[in-house]
Amino acid sequence: MDVLSSRVLLHPADNEVTTAFYRDTLGLAVYREFPGGTVFFAGGGFVEVVGSGGERGGNAALWLQVRDLAATVAELREKGVEPENGPRREPWGLDEASVSDPDGVRIVLVEVPEGHPLRVDVRSG
Repeated sequence: MDVLSSRVLLHPADNEVTTAFYRDTLGLAVYREFPGGTVFFAGGGFVEVVGSGGERGGNAALWLQVRDLAATVAELREKGVEPENGPRREPWGLDEASVSDPDGVRIVLVEVPEGHPLRVDVRSG
């Protein structure tokens, strides 16, 4: 399998409410819009809010790496979003906090601290 691109597809209970959350509350930039859906930039990938997942919405989780976790959490709190847990240093060494979108999709916000193995260039020579 040769993967050229990828995105996470979310099928929310209310497309307009979830689109507004990702656009206005999280502040993700719109990549493109089409009838019934919106695709957002999310770092090196995309998040697409499309269609409807019924009353409860679909089940998924997002992992979003941020530059400054404390500043991100403070910004979300100003917009009325309280973290469900964190921010804190997890046993695996990442600084994390999590929030949920209007359908209960868990969004893990991650800052990779200095010295963490994810910051090491593993390419040879």
